Amino acid sequence: MIRKTILCTVAVLLLLSCGGSGDYDMEKPAIDMSGASAFPLTCDTVYRGESFTFGALFTDNRELGNYNIEIHNNFDHHSHSTDNTPCAPDERKAPVNPFIYNRDFRIPAGTVSLEVRNSIPVPEDVDTGDYHFMIRLTDRAGWQQLKAVSIKVRERETGAGVRLVSPDGAAKALSASERDGDGSVM
Repeated sequence: MIRKTILCTVAVLLLLSCGGSGDYDMEKPAIDMSGASAFPLTCDTVYRGESFTFGALFTDNRELGNYNIEIHNNFDHHSHSTDNTPCAPDERKAPVNPFIYNRDFRIPAGTVSLEVRNSIPVPEDVDTGDYHFMIRLTDRAGWQQLKAVSIKVRERETGAGVRLVSPDGAAKALSASERDGDGSVM
């Protein structure tokens, strides 16, 4: 009997000690990809050897914390199930030199809304194909929101398909100013 009384007393004390002001942040932050500068969206394409600008709006009811951007290959067609928009996959393949990007960003203290724009370089020699672009947004209370979209990494087609290869094997796409009107080399 004494044992039950002690257990009940401990349980009641634990429950009462968890009480407080009740002023807790119980909401996840939000990642808004609906604005005019939002990029990339599902099925968007980025190009080898070029940079692109990631754009999104982050909000929280109390205070944002930090965010992470990760890009990894999806050559095996796995899913993160955060986007219902289908994107036709390329053929399955084994990675040779996949694009891997993983970077954390701090958000200034006290921020509840932040429009982000980050330039992300895509190396020239990475494998083309299917990739996942993932955003992890965490608020100061520790709640996290995840957004994953399927994107493509491609080789940019030059207007006339002109490509020069230097003696060291490096390919260079010619700009419009380096070609004349019919696509031939000036």
